[in-house]
Amino acid sequence: MKAVAYQNILPIEHSDALLDLELPEPQHGPHDLLVEVSAIAVNPVDTKVRKSAAPAAGEFKVLGWDAVGRVLAVGAEVTLFKAGDRVWYAGSIARAGANSQRHVVDARIVGHAPQSLPDAQAAALPLTGLTAWEMLFDRLEVKQGGTSDDAILIIGAAGGVGSIMTQLARQLTGLTVIGSASRPETQAWVRELGAHHVIDHSQPLSEELKRIGIPQVRYVVSLTQTDQHIAQIAECLAPQGRFGLIDDPAPFDIKLLKRKSVSLHWELMFTRALFNTPDMIAQHQILDRLAALVDAGQIRSTLGEHFGPINAANLKRAHALLESGKARGKIVLEGWR
Repeated sequence: MKAVAYQNILPIEHSDALLDLELPEPQHGPHDLLVEVSAIAVNPVDTKVRKSAAPAAGEFKVLGWDAVGRVLAVGAEVTLFKAGDRVWYAGSIARAGANSQRHVVDARIVGHAPQSLPDAQAAALPLTGLTAWEMLFDRLEVKQGGTSDDAILIIGAAGGVGSIMTQLARQLTGLTVIGSASRPETQAWVRELGAHHVIDHSQPLSEELKRIGIPQVRYVVSLTQTDQHIAQIAECLAPQGRFGLIDDPAPFDIKLLKRKSVSLHWELMFTRALFNTPDMIAQHQILDRLAALVDAGQIRSTLGEHFGPINAANLKRAHALLESGKARGKIVLEGWR
């Protein structure tokens, strides 16, 4: 089968950073689905793994943790799906990724794809949708529905996770949603996604919040450059507030959060699959809920750029754009040529 993979850790501009290959067909287990992959999305985790994790000698590593496709076969223990079902998922970082024509994934972390979205638009949502949902409702324990006097600040709201988190917070909670973005085009994007206010994270966050008349917020989610913002985050948070992050910051002084009794929450979308947690099925349920929200018109795709068919050249372009820090929304690829 066709696949895109790498054998050595190389800068993305190197000719061998990602390669077009023919790899053996994957074999599925009792809890797995065998999926014919039709569209994928590229995430920062792809670039981080490519730059840090070499495969075993003589082997190739396949990246890709966002996919849409059709089920070809189901394992003996699978009851949630049947052959022919159209599915979407992010998969597990502990297994081969989905940058291949056929892919094996545990059915418990797979959802039924939204009927209203074509493959490329659907591929933009699973990993970021799961990350945003788990951060808001599992980690920060934000209440769904109702009204609230509280506010949430999403730092880096124009990126992949921020784009869906902004929508979920606006559509499913009573919070005042404040997104941060530093360029006119990304600020416009965040407003379009439903943020009540947009501030500039290249300026002091506390001053930006005062400018919009909300000097402190109960929730802050930092999606990028947390170590650079931590002092301002501590100032912006209300006493007994909640702080969530997903990036890999340089060490920072956690004592900044003590005086206000702020709680700290990490989110890694892969945790449930990595540790085979008892609630692993929750990701199936979240993806099905997200699909229903999409089909009801409450959530839109966060596709930012379509880079064409799935091949090494286009994936290298996607990695380079993500590494530049200038991506807006999600980068997707579709089909095999």
